[in-house]
Amino acid sequence: MSIKDYSDKIKNDGEVLSDIDNYKKLLDIKNIYDYTKNCDLSDVYPTIERQIDYNYTIALEGIKNNYGSNIGKLLLENNPDDEDTKLKAYAAAGSDARMNGCDMPVVINSGSGNQGITVSVPIIQYAKDNNISKEQTIRALVLANLIAIHEKTPIGTLSAFCGAVCAGAASGAGIAFLNGASLEEVSQTVSNALGIASGIICDGAKASCASKIALSVEAGLLGNKMYKTKNSFLYGDGIIEKNIEETINSVGKIAKEGMQKTNDTIIDIMINNK
Repeated sequence: MSIKDYSDKIKNDGEVLSDIDNYKKLLDIKNIYDYTKNCDLSDVYPTIERQIDYNYTIALEGIKNNYGSNIGKLLLENNPDDEDTKLKAYAAAGSDARMNGCDMPVVINSGSGNQGITVSVPIIQYAKDNNISKEQTIRALVLANLIAIHEKTPIGTLSAFCGAVCAGAASGAGIAFLNGASLEEVSQTVSNALGIASGIICDGAKASCASKIALSVEAGLLGNKMYKTKNSFLYGDGIIEKNIEETINSVGKIAKEGMQKTNDTIIDIMINNK
């Protein structure tokens, strides 16, 4: 199934979609999951292959050399044999390099290089470590990229809400998909992760982004473990709603409306620190 075929299949009331904002409105977790399972890989391969190449290369650069606060290297050196730590470390290392002078290219997500790294590198690393096929890896990356975009749509481009939270949740869902996750598992992984990490602030692009990425990836991984052990958050647990779409919309409302004053305060503090 091609992107055009799929957009025709789920278009609203016969309306022909013509721009990216309208395409975003079509996204929900179920449609993303269905598309991921059935899409024509030739439609997505060039972009996803470039994301694998670029984003994993800068992660390796961050692991090998010294950048910023070296969050990725620090994580890996302190717990070298733990799989989850490795996934967090490589994602953080990509940000270490990107935020601290490395000019290697990155394939972005939702307008952000850090979010592009967060949503992709843990999936790429997990697939490499577990000998998962290229096709399944590409499909998992399609899923994660689209989920991250979907999460960010109600938030908007700029917010005091750290976008790595959305990308980390999506990355956890992508890793679940690598292991054959159902729609329910993907949905609950994202919901759990948002329940864990929503509220991390964005205070600009700088060295500490790598630490926020590590925390967000950890939330995605924990969110999936919660589902697998029947410990998911339930409706009424704070911001958790009746279903994943309502939860995503509520997080968007918190980020876009509720954190407006937070955004103003952060900017004021940053300006006064100059």
